[in-house]
Amino acid sequence: MQGERIPVGESETKPATPETVQRAGTDRRGAVVAALMLVMSLAALEATIVSTAVPQIVGDLGGFSVFSWLFSGYLLAVTVTLPVYGKLSDTFGRKPVLVAGTVVFLLGSLLCSLAWNMAALIAFRIVQGLGGGALQGTVQTLAADLYPLEERPKIQAKISTVWATSAVAGPALGGVLAAYADWRWIFLINLPLGALALWLLVRHLHEPQRHKGDPRPRIDWAGALTVFACGGALLTAVVQGGVAWPWLSWPSLTLLGTGLALVVALVVIERRAAEPIIPGWVWRRRTIAAVNLALGALGFVMVAPTVFLPTYAQSVLGLAPIAAGFVLSVWTLSWPLSAALSQHVYRRIGFRNTAVLGIGAATLLLGAFPLLPYPGEPWQPTLLMLLLGGALGLFQLPLIVGVQSTVGWAERGTTTASVLFCRQTGQTVGAAIFGAVANGVLAARLGGAGDLDAVTRALDSGATSDHVRRAVADAVHAVYLGAAVAAALAFLALLLVAPRRFPVLKD
Repeated sequence: MQGERIPVGESETKPATPETVQRAGTDRRGAVVAALMLVMSLAALEATIVSTAVPQIVGDLGGFSVFSWLFSGYLLAVTVTLPVYGKLSDTFGRKPVLVAGTVVFLLGSLLCSLAWNMAALIAFRIVQGLGGGALQGTVQTLAADLYPLEERPKIQAKISTVWATSAVAGPALGGVLAAYADWRWIFLINLPLGALALWLLVRHLHEPQRHKGDPRPRIDWAGALTVFACGGALLTAVVQGGVAWPWLSWPSLTLLGTGLALVVALVVIERRAAEPIIPGWVWRRRTIAAVNLALGALGFVMVAPTVFLPTYAQSVLGLAPIAAGFVLSVWTLSWPLSAALSQHVYRRIGFRNTAVLGIGAATLLLGAFPLLPYPGEPWQPTLLMLLLGGALGLFQLPLIVGVQSTVGWAERGTTTASVLFCRQTGQTVGAAIFGAVANGVLAARLGGAGDLDAVTRALDSGATSDHVRRAVADAVHAVYLGAAVAAALAFLALLLVAPRRFPVLKD
């Protein structure tokens, strides 16, 4: 058998580490898995449920000019906290970090439901995000702790199913609550789900206690604060550049300059820290560095379908919003199914080769999108999305399972957080870059300043010509070509940086 040899039956030799969680009884482990799925559903729903209620929120609170910060503020808080929570979970254990993060998330949800104006709601969404960073990273880490290597695709497939279900159900649930109840219930619904998850975690998740003679953990507070400041400055510049202010304006330049200066400061701080938040080994080890680069590119790839395909389906194909949503949602069906079946592939050809196969197919599919006829039939992009979901399921899950299997318990949280941080950052930066690309193509096709949102609204009102629809199609085609380039870079990163066989530790 080529590729990695999947070992079973042996335990890691690190003394007094919580690998004994894997030996918990089946009933207790099942309860913990249920808690993890509930916690992950909170984070997954939050990514989609708010969007359909924006008209009601703006109508009640006002603040239309800044409502985009409901999403940007939450996303920024999640992204910059991922590395911090990853290190804390390696230092203090998964349970206290996950419990604390869930409490902060629920507190933010309660405060959001009580918001009296848009500024307060944005601030409370950031509080939610500060807890959401703990949910995403720690759940993925615990999933690897709970299951030996040969069983990890099962839990990862369940987590993928949670994300897929939330992607379909979130917008519908948000719309129903906003229309027939009140938009505040969008946040209040988190409370009973979170309370049940907390009860299951406290009751069933047990980790060994630290002994009195153990050295006291050191916390890199300077590094954590610098990560917050650095990530916040750079991501704010990327998210708001070209939207709230021009790219070359003083706000953009100030934020970018501050962020780059903080990057230098962060490198200096982390080199001197005894227990750095972002240790250098996450980039010195070939396997982790390659996965970081590949999943960072995946963040770029995901922007094209999730952000631009609904616009294409409505404006170019002339579909209603529900039908346009279906065109996008089909990849949430094939992605978890492909992820669940990927173990049969990587057991034969290895983690790297399986991921290369998946991202290679994704590159071809993304490159085929601009070749679709104009205006085309709805089944054509639907079929591409179905195949793309299958390709990305074959790409992402083997990398996550593989990289988690190359480190011991004491490094797993940091490793998992680093790859999720890269994917989240790639998605944030990709949305900004591809938005600029789309608007630039529109401006070139229409002979002046172009804005995709404004053109889309005009198309929806039926006040525009076939020429404008072709311009929108060209803009989305350019974005898909950019996504194909990002996928090709992930392909090269795996071939050139990743080792042919991941150095898997024995469970």
